[in-house]
Amino acid sequence: MMTKQTINLTIDGTPLQVPAGTTVMKAAERLGIHLPRLCYHPNLSLEGACRVCVVQVKGFNHFMTACSQEVWEGMAVQTNSPEIRQARRDIVELLLDNHPQDCQTCDRDGNCELQRLAYQLGVRERLFEGKKKEFPTDESSKSVIRNPSKCILCGRCVRVCAEVQGVGNLSQHGRGFNTVVGPANLCNMDESVCIQCGQCVAVCPTAAFLEQDHTERVWKALAAEKKHVVVQVAPAIRATLGEMFGLPVGTPVTGKLVTALRRLGFDEVFDTNFGADLTIMEEATEFLSRVSKGENLPLLTSCSPGWVSFLEKFYPEMIRFTSTCKSPMQMTSALIKSYYAEKKGLDPKDICVVAIMPCVAKKFEAGRPEHTMANGDPYTDAVLTTRELGWMIKSYGIDFNVLPEGEFDRPMGISSGAADIFGATGGVMEAALRTAAVKLTGEELGPLEFAEVRGVTGIKEATIKINGMEINIAVSNGLNNAKKLLESIKSGEKNYHLVEIMACPGGCIMGGGQPYPPVYQDPMDPEISRARAKALYGIDAQKQLRRSHENPAIAHLYAEFLGEPNGEKAHQLLHTTYQARSPRGIR
Repeated sequence: MMTKQTINLTIDGTPLQVPAGTTVMKAAERLGIHLPRLCYHPNLSLEGACRVCVVQVKGFNHFMTACSQEVWEGMAVQTNSPEIRQARRDIVELLLDNHPQDCQTCDRDGNCELQRLAYQLGVRERLFEGKKKEFPTDESSKSVIRNPSKCILCGRCVRVCAEVQGVGNLSQHGRGFNTVVGPANLCNMDESVCIQCGQCVAVCPTAAFLEQDHTERVWKALAAEKKHVVVQVAPAIRATLGEMFGLPVGTPVTGKLVTALRRLGFDEVFDTNFGADLTIMEEATEFLSRVSKGENLPLLTSCSPGWVSFLEKFYPEMIRFTSTCKSPMQMTSALIKSYYAEKKGLDPKDICVVAIMPCVAKKFEAGRPEHTMANGDPYTDAVLTTRELGWMIKSYGIDFNVLPEGEFDRPMGISSGAADIFGATGGVMEAALRTAAVKLTGEELGPLEFAEVRGVTGIKEATIKINGMEINIAVSNGLNNAKKLLESIKSGEKNYHLVEIMACPGGCIMGGGQPYPPVYQDPMDPEISRARAKALYGIDAQKQLRRSHENPAIAHLYAEFLGEPNGEKAHQLLHTTYQARSPRGIR
């Protein structure tokens, strides 16, 4: 018997047809009806936990949750009535009255989904009084703060951690009033299998998860007379910072960003893109060496710190396949406190390096013992997310949208378009292939663009033919996809030469430190990812330099300071090691 594919129903008296399996919420959206929601996320499993999307269905004397209830033939739905509005208000009022009353001093003030929903539903007073839940704040992690007192038990963090990232670090503990979300056995985040990606921060509707704040240490450094404060900016920031100031998603703001950083008082404004070009020089050389020897293949990229933490906790047996290259941030920082310090006649101890990153895991990466100088000082002193930088610019009183266009300082401000696309999933792979193709052919006429690795698909595979050689490649974003890829490699099902893995879905443009989405758009929305990626590809297309090895500043750096790619000095400053870490993740 064939299942009926089209369902006829009415919503608020309006008839419509939808495919079988459609939820009431999705059906209502076809009529322009946006039902309130907190626990719902289109990229996660259906939870039905918050209940604020309740609707009335004819023939039933109880409300139903629109996010999880599928439509049926002849269904009559009412989405609005005095009773429904009162029920939704009651639910939100109960949430508010078990919530800290600190909106004005909360990091999410003005960008909190609970706050926004309370306003929309007309909640104007607190009607319920009683004991509030009080749990200690966990600030043990170098990247992520967990504040369970602000948790509304929507379950988004639990689901994104398990379903998208494949980590499964978070779950609900206890029952009733004492229910709390946290790692296994409610241990500290620092002692858990957390890989610091910050996707829990991105999807949290309140401030139950936040990034560790580095703004105060940056303000302090900028105010110190004896400190020479240098800032570097990741590729993805130029495609996302404008959103903090009301600009449309995907608006490139490179020049204004540089000017804003100068206004804040930074002594030098460098581009992490320089480090990205350098990463390609080192990684392409490493890759071609492995291919020629036929060993430790596929080469796995190492730019994403969340992915590296995942590797060390979940797949330590795959460490030998991973590139030893530091990330572009760490390469740039190492050169600022060596090459740049030498040229400027500065003591590295007097230099403070601040990195503007889309990723909260970069805060963890900056503090790894492998990334410290001989005296124990870190190469990167502070990491600001896009959100933190946006707040600092606003706090300083800078009108971002009217700023003139500025240019990065040299020598670490010159970069190729290949470096810009690092921020999008597939960008590192494409940048590597642009240079590897030239090295394999000995000609500068190789392809500039590799469309096979572009797009937001979770896993992309292709075979690239260069100079008669077939190179099997794969690109993944989101660590559940990485799991699938790694398992296929381990089983021998797939035979790749080069694999790019990014921890966050969509790559750095959708990192855990990026701006919260506009109203009615969800974190991880593919349309946001596409718009931001389009901005980076547009910047790349407009540049005269399109390949990393064409960067004259990189060539000068090797000639003057580093020697040759993968040489002794390059390995000392630009490469690192990884190790198995505990606790081990369950995969």
